[in-house]
Amino acid sequence: MFSKDKRYICLDVETTGLSPHRGDRVIELAAIMVERDGVVKEFTTLIDVECRIHRDAERVHGICRAMLAGHPKPEEVWFRFREFIGAAPLVAHNARFDLSFIRHEMRRLGLGLPNPEICTVKLSRKLYPHLPSHRLESVARHVLGQIPEDCRLHRALDDARLLARVWMEMGRGGVGGQ
Repeated sequence: MFSKDKRYICLDVETTGLSPHRGDRVIELAAIMVERDGVVKEFTTLIDVECRIHRDAERVHGICRAMLAGHPKPEEVWFRFREFIGAAPLVAHNARFDLSFIRHEMRRLGLGLPNPEICTVKLSRKLYPHLPSHRLESVARHVLGQIPEDCRLHRALDDARLLARVWMEMGRGGVGGQ
């Protein structure tokens, strides 16, 4: 699964809602650069998009408007993110969701996102068809044996870190929870 000497970007976003096409935005972004031997570096930020956060979304991730005040605006974040990821393949759990938001945000600034993508939901369905759920936490329990105690699910940095661990273990052919 891993190409030798290749870097991958494991990422996650938290959003104001479910659809970038209906005006929902990315409010938290985390990207973990990994190589076969482990994490190289991290990129993470809250993003002050100055728009409403849907109540259901806030219940999931716990991010409220007040938490975004004083954090970078989108135009400050997405150029730095583009530089951070370079041409590396992007790994996301449910890539369709995360990358649709990221593409939408980058298009607003005239930036492209030509990077190859890898969806670990699709991959887990192929590798572990017997799992009753392919949510990140379910796949992590299966592959890693457990979720780290300090992991706060549904926050971008912790989800991206968990995804990076799952991705690296999948690349080694690991199924620690068996």
